[in-house]
Amino acid sequence: MKKIYENKIKNVGPFANTFLEEKMFILFGNEAPQDLKDFCYNIDVVNTDGEIKEGQKLLIDNEAFEITAVGNLVQRNLTTLGHITLRFDGMKEAELPGTLYLESKEIPPIDLNTELKIVSE
Repeated sequence: MKKIYENKIKNVGPFANTFLEEKMFILFGNEAPQDLKDFCYNIDVVNTDGEIKEGQKLLIDNEAFEITAVGNLVQRNLTTLGHITLRFDGMKEAELPGTLYLESKEIPPIDLNTELKIVSE
């Protein structure tokens, strides 16, 4: 298993959980605009070790979710801003450029120090 990306949640905006009911959440690095910061899970901006692609897995504290589609700005936004949206709806084609689409299943609790990894087999 090759690790493509690894990070941890370092801050949780007071309204970050708002979008979980819609099967999505938002990541943003340190430079999140103030009006968005309250709705985001804050992470460090880190590089990837390879390209993020369909068929890889996102691990949330070791619970695996298959990546079903990757918006064309996900890689760049994640490594420059730490900012992407994660949607757990199983879509096979990316509708939004900054969104990572994942298989449709229940999202585990996300809190401080929750680990996020993207791996390929």
